[in-house]
Amino acid sequence: MLSLYHTPESRSSRIIWLLEELGLEYDLIHCEIQLSDGSGSPDPKNPHPEKRVPALQHEGQLVTEQSAIALYLTDAFPAKGLGVQIGEANRAAYLSWLVFYASEVDPLYTTRKYYRDRLHPKTVKDSQRVVSRVSEALAKGPYLLGNQFTAADILVSGPLEWSLAWDPDYVSKNELIMNWLKRLADRPAAQRALALDEPAEAAN
Repeated sequence: MLSLYHTPESRSSRIIWLLEELGLEYDLIHCEIQLSDGSGSPDPKNPHPEKRVPALQHEGQLVTEQSAIALYLTDAFPAKGLGVQIGEANRAAYLSWLVFYASEVDPLYTTRKYYRDRLHPKTVKDSQRVVSRVSEALAKGPYLLGNQFTAADILVSGPLEWSLAWDPDYVSKNELIMNWLKRLADRPAAQRALALDEPAEAAN
């Protein structure tokens, strides 16, 4: 059985979406985390070594970090084609997008959010580079890997979608990215995940 440790409106929300796309049965365990504003506290029931989310347990194994969880799930449950298996074409591209998310897209989002009034020119340049790389991929197909929708789309789209709330100029004028975000948001599994992404008291 799969168990996902989750905090509403956090990075674990993306893993709910992936699990819904995969059509898997799983336990969704709400837990509290320490938030950037100082509120919240570590939850003792959370198995993550730093009490963060997401944390996924499966058959006695603990997987943490979004990209690792995405790779683990899509390798373990390949039937829905949400990943690219070893030996298949585009495996290298798939892995590259997962790591690009973890090493470039997400850290830049955090930097832009918390230091947006004093961004270093290199951060601005790197942000533009991320947008360019995503746009170039989408120019070749509706998804990052062309016609195949994968977990990479779920992860990479997150920071670009979240930035619309406080930094709309970042991607709102990019038609390729905005159309991609709409395609993703219209997916039934994305909508189911959104409905599940709620506070524990609402879920109980």
